[in-house]
Amino acid sequence: MKTLISIVGTTGIGKTALAIALAKHFSTEIISCDSRQFFKEMNIGTAKPTAQELAEAPHHFIGNLSVEDYYSIGKFEVESLAKLEELFLNNEVVIMVGGSMMYEKAVINGLNDLPEANEENQFKLNNILETEGIESLQKLLENLDPEYYKTVDIQNPRRLLRAIDIIWQTGKSYTQNIAESTVERDFKNIRIGIEAPREIIYQRINDRVDVMMENGLLQEVQNLEFHKDSVALKTVGYTELFKFIDKEWNLEFAISEIKKNSRRFAKRQLTWYRKEENIHWVNFENPLEESLSLLNKLM
Repeated sequence: MKTLISIVGTTGIGKTALAIALAKHFSTEIISCDSRQFFKEMNIGTAKPTAQELAEAPHHFIGNLSVEDYYSIGKFEVESLAKLEELFLNNEVVIMVGGSMMYEKAVINGLNDLPEANEENQFKLNNILETEGIESLQKLLENLDPEYYKTVDIQNPRRLLRAIDIIWQTGKSYTQNIAESTVERDFKNIRIGIEAPREIIYQRINDRVDVMMENGLLQEVQNLEFHKDSVALKTVGYTELFKFIDKEWNLEFAISEIKKNSRRFAKRQLTWYRKEENIHWVNFENPLEESLSLLNKLM
């Protein structure tokens, strides 16, 4: 049976480097399930692989969309499975990497048969967003589904709107709705997670934000100001700097908020992954050697 090796872990932990090293070891290709790296205009703020890294192993689903394009987890499931089928024709192993938990879940377990967006619900929720702000949506979801609230990216309004809409339509929490996997895949899946002490994770995040700023993140965000209302840009690293550009915050405070919100997202990732039972954890200091040792036993 063909094997999909999925690399998971918090933001900034070193998933890209491990994925490339494994792809080179197996002479194979990489599928990205990082939903922020799909967009060609968002490079620095999403920690997209560099041109040199992309040249080391073939990558798919990186920079393939514009920030103005509509995209969904459902579309990603269909397109990534089609790409996997193509790649498995010539490869026994394919690598998948990314910290977007629901996108990974869609590939390895399938999505539940969730209802389409309800127009009336979407109108109500968008009205709340516009008149009361994203904080009201966050509180609403926390009351309706505290478990999902702990893991969802609460800075992403699309995620909040979708979850609340599903809850209203089904009468069940979003957690209940996505709990059951719907399909059996025709490939084997091995999940490898990179772990580190929380203080290391947080320090890496803080350092990475500083490097992003040095590499021109502010200029990247300024160039995207015309598109700032697009859903893709309502994410950490961009929303904070738009507030600086709009003179709501000073630059020092905006940078501190990027670091804080990135650490919060890492905490949500940790909460999600802790509940998963089939992740094989390797240490951040020696991830390749530990991964190869694991894979020798599992494959």
